[in-house]
Amino acid sequence: MELISATQALSDACARLAAQPFVTVDTEFMRETTYYPKLCLIQMAGPDGFACLVDPLAKDLDLKPFFDLMADESTVKVFHSARQDLEIIWLLGGLLPHPFFDTQVAAMVCGYGDSVSYEQLVNDVAKARIDKSSRFTDWSRRPLSEAQLAYALSDVTHLVTIYQVLAAELLSTDRGLWLDEEMAVLTSPETYQAEPAQAWRRLSGRMRKPREIAVLMEVAGWREAEAQSRNVPRGRILKDEAVIDIATAGPRSVEALGRLRTIPAGFERSRTGTEILAAVERGFNRDLSQIALPERSRSRGGGSGALVDLLKVLLKAVAEAEGVAPKIIATVDDLEALAEDDAADVAVLQGWRRSLFGDKALALKHGRMALSVERGRVTVRELT
Repeated sequence: MELISATQALSDACARLAAQPFVTVDTEFMRETTYYPKLCLIQMAGPDGFACLVDPLAKDLDLKPFFDLMADESTVKVFHSARQDLEIIWLLGGLLPHPFFDTQVAAMVCGYGDSVSYEQLVNDVAKARIDKSSRFTDWSRRPLSEAQLAYALSDVTHLVTIYQVLAAELLSTDRGLWLDEEMAVLTSPETYQAEPAQAWRRLSGRMRKPREIAVLMEVAGWREAEAQSRNVPRGRILKDEAVIDIATAGPRSVEALGRLRTIPAGFERSRTGTEILAAVERGFNRDLSQIALPERSRSRGGGSGALVDLLKVLLKAVAEAEGVAPKIIATVDDLEALAEDDAADVAVLQGWRRSLFGDKALALKHGRMALSVERGRVTVRELT
C-alpha cells in the first residue's frame, strides 16, 4: 500500500471513484495540541473493490480533486460517525459532502443501538474483525507503517458492505425518511461554525442566575476567540472548570480572581488574568433583562420527576418493539419538556417521532395508556 502524494494520482483516483454510485470516506487527524483539526490522512473506497489512501501532508499536493468528489451530486458519500470528518472538509474545502450518508445514524434507525461503533458494525454486519493495534497512532508522523496503513484502509473497505446492508434495511422498512433530520444537521454549515458568542451554551447547564450567565457569555466568548486565534485547545487557555468558577463567583479584582481554586498561582497577575477580569466586567455591564436562562437551568417543578421516569420506560419499550435506538427517537431533555408541557417545542412531537412515540407519551401522561409487564417484557396498552 502506498500513499497518494501527487495531485495527478489523486485526480485519477477521484475520477475512478466518481464513476461509482457511492464512495466510502474516512479521515485521520490530530487535534490534541490545536484548536482546529490537522488533517493527516484520507481513506476512500468504492464498491468495485478500488480503495486508496491519500497523504494530505505531502508537499505540493492539491486536494481540489478530493473536494470536487465530495461535491459531486452523482455519488453518495458514506461516512461512519461523520461529524468530525465533515468539520475538516468544511474547514479546508468550504463545502459539505452531498449526497451524504452516515452509517452510525442509519444503524440507530435500524436498531443496532445508540451511537453504535464502527467496530461493532464491522463485527455484526460485515462479519469481520479489525486489528486495533494501530488505533492510537500519531497520524502526523511519517513514514506510516504497513500495519498503520492497513488499519486505516479497513475503515473504508468494510464500510462498503455496511452501507449496502443498512441501505437495504432502510429500503425494506421504509425508514429512509427518518434519517433526513439527522443528516440535515450534519450537512448544515451552522453545525461547524464555532462562533465565540455562542461558546457559553456548552457550559451553561450549571448556571442558575442571569448574572452568572452574563459573565459566562463574556468569559467563554473571550476564551473561544483566544483559542481560535492561537490555534490551541480551549483548555490550554482556561479549563472549563475555571470558566464556570469565574462565572459563578464573578471576581472583579486581581485578588478575587487569585482566590479561585481553579486559577493557578500567579495567573491572576498575567496578561490573561487582566483580559479575564475585563471579560467579567463586560458581563456585569450586560442588561440582565436580555438574559434568558437556558432550558436546562430552569428548575422543573410540578413533581414531574416520576413522570419523566415513566416516559423513559415507555421510550425503551417502544424502541424495543420497533427495533430502533431510543436516542434517535427522543432525548432526556425532550422527555422533561414533554412532562411539563403537552405542546412543548420538541422533535418528539413532530413528524414520524410523534406517531411512533409522542402520541403514546401524551396518552400515558394523561392516563389513557398504561405500562404493564408480560412475560418479562414491558408492554404498552390503551385504557378504555
